[in-house]
Amino acid sequence: MGLSLRFFTSMHLVSSLLIFHLAIAHFTSSMQPHTLCHDQDRSALLKFIESLTINRYASRNPLSYPKVASWNQDEQNSDCCSWDGIKCDEDTGHVISLNLSSSWLYGSINSSSSLFQLVHLEWLALADNHFNFSVIPSEIVNLSRLTRLSLSGSFFAGQIPAELLELSRLEVLDLSSNDHHLKLQSPGLANLAEKLTNLKRLNLTDVNISSAVPPTFANLSSLISLSLSESFLHGEIPTEIFQLPNLRLLELAYNSNLTGHLPEFQKNNSLELLNVAFSGFSGFGQVLPWAYMITLDLSFNKLRGPLPIPVPAFTSSYLVSNNQLTGEIPPSICSLNRLYALDLSHNNLSGMLPGCLGNSSVQLLVLKLQGNKFHGFIPETFSKGTNLRMIDFNGNLLQGRVPKSLANCVKLKFLNLGDNQITDFFPSWLGTLPELEVLILKSNNFHGVIEEPKACFEFVKLRIIDLSHNRFAGNLPSKHFECWNAMKDVNANNLTYLQDRLLGPVSYPALTYYGFSYDSLTLSNKGTELEYEKLSNLITAIILSNNSFVGKIPTSIANLKGLRTLNLSNNNLQGHIPPTLGNLIVIESLDLSNNKLSGQIPQQLGELTTLEVFDVSDNLLTGPIPQGKQFNTFGKGSFDGNPGLCGQPLSKKCDNSATPPPEEDPRSESLFAFGWKTVLIGYASGTVIGVVLGHIFSTRKYEWLAKTFRLRPKTNGRRRRVGRHRQRM
Repeated sequence: MGLSLRFFTSMHLVSSLLIFHLAIAHFTSSMQPHTLCHDQDRSALLKFIESLTINRYASRNPLSYPKVASWNQDEQNSDCCSWDGIKCDEDTGHVISLNLSSSWLYGSINSSSSLFQLVHLEWLALADNHFNFSVIPSEIVNLSRLTRLSLSGSFFAGQIPAELLELSRLEVLDLSSNDHHLKLQSPGLANLAEKLTNLKRLNLTDVNISSAVPPTFANLSSLISLSLSESFLHGEIPTEIFQLPNLRLLELAYNSNLTGHLPEFQKNNSLELLNVAFSGFSGFGQVLPWAYMITLDLSFNKLRGPLPIPVPAFTSSYLVSNNQLTGEIPPSICSLNRLYALDLSHNNLSGMLPGCLGNSSVQLLVLKLQGNKFHGFIPETFSKGTNLRMIDFNGNLLQGRVPKSLANCVKLKFLNLGDNQITDFFPSWLGTLPELEVLILKSNNFHGVIEEPKACFEFVKLRIIDLSHNRFAGNLPSKHFECWNAMKDVNANNLTYLQDRLLGPVSYPALTYYGFSYDSLTLSNKGTELEYEKLSNLITAIILSNNSFVGKIPTSIANLKGLRTLNLSNNNLQGHIPPTLGNLIVIESLDLSNNKLSGQIPQQLGELTTLEVFDVSDNLLTGPIPQGKQFNTFGKGSFDGNPGLCGQPLSKKCDNSATPPPEEDPRSESLFAFGWKTVLIGYASGTVIGVVLGHIFSTRKYEWLAKTFRLRPKTNGRRRRVGRHRQRM
């Protein structure tokens, strides 16, 4: 019994001592510094960077910066694991992650690059740099542990090497946005699907694939996102790809030779973003049962039938423009209360607009319904608090007046109500919208006089206005021209675009495409339609053609020095062309044709070196056409219909011996009237005074002579004879 007790006591003591020593060892190891990076890894990194240069313009991301600039390259004992963009394995000290995306790197990567000595790399990201159209070296196969590889937007070129497909551990592969310089043709897409079976995210957008999508892609059951947009795909897409169990993002856009049918989807389908825009998909009128669909882009296809409405739970962007959809907008669209963008444009939809469109979603930014056959009134339901930035109802059959509730859209930048049947006066109250930049009311039944603003706070950001093809009358709104401050700025060095994000605040994983809706516009000028797919802040235009405006062209237009298009044609304008239009230093198109303008073409217009379109035909202009510079590029049609004009390019020659009269001052008529009246009055007054003074002087002179020289007084007969004699003389 005693022996047994001593045995157990001894064992307990040994166990306690063992636990104590283990604890001390653990504490001691935890107090020691982390393992430093390996010298060979540090050396490889430095040699790789030395082969490149830092160039600010090598990266396009506005948030880019040179990560390698912070590396302690001169310190021999510097721990590369602490460098920006570097991550090391905590146990081995080997570099396992190199992220130098958007780091201003410029230069070539060849087969001898020390980059391929970093054989423990698991993650390599070199996106958004400029590698000078390097071919991806076959030595990429040395990085056999890679699970993530991103070379997007870095100017790689040539055929993707077959060795890359040996990286069997790859879960993320992004070779997108290299402007079609990269090719995946031999090996091709089928080889990739067979080799890289662990892929979760694949982005080959802009890669020149030029093949069909192989059925083997449906075997990649781990795929979460698949982006093959703008890859020259052709043939029919296997419908099984839409049914991949984990697929959340599928992009096949801008493959015009790719065809397919959207299959019947199950309610538990995992798709969150589907983009097949600008492809050849056809079919469904079906209700789309995607419970988790966030962005649906089916635009620019061949879809027929009624408008498909997705399940409303999460949808934020619903884009089905440029198809062949018919019927009315179903009331169920009002349940999409999380929408950021709704684009139903350029279909054959008809009926009246649902009253909920203006207030169904407070988050709605983009509302595009143009190019359909909607009729009736625009709903008066735009409520306060709306976030609408863009409304485009152009090209429908809408009637009535402009709804006053639009005044609640205080964030509105773009409003297009053109090509409808709206009957109203000019909605000057829209001038209170503080952000409005584009206002299109063309080809409607607007009428009446445009009243001048009471104060200069209306339309302060307006830079494009088109009121053409209406029935406006009265004088041109000169006071408005004085207030349009956005058109006074030339803005040559600050290029921006009118755009809105389609996905709202949704946060997708890395490598996911983020879509934007760019505001587009078609401006008509002298029978030519100018289509702007993107509206930059450099586009400024005043188009008031085909109305009944009268009076003179106001000189206040000359203050709009940032104006690029001015069209006042087909009105009843009179008077002279203001020489001050020569102040429009960036004007590109000036159309004053089909009016009743008189006088000469101001020589100052000949100094406008940016002028590309000029038309003063069918007026009452006279005198020589300015010569030189841009005026030498304008054809005969720019001046036809003015019998008094002469000089090139017209056949009528000018009389060079006659000096052209000076430009007439607007006050010249009154000055001339004042001048000749003054001369006439002065001449008459002088004549009367002269006669009286002459008579007095001659009478007194004779009396003085007679008295001095004792002459006899004159007789009446003598005076008569002298008088007759003088008369004969």
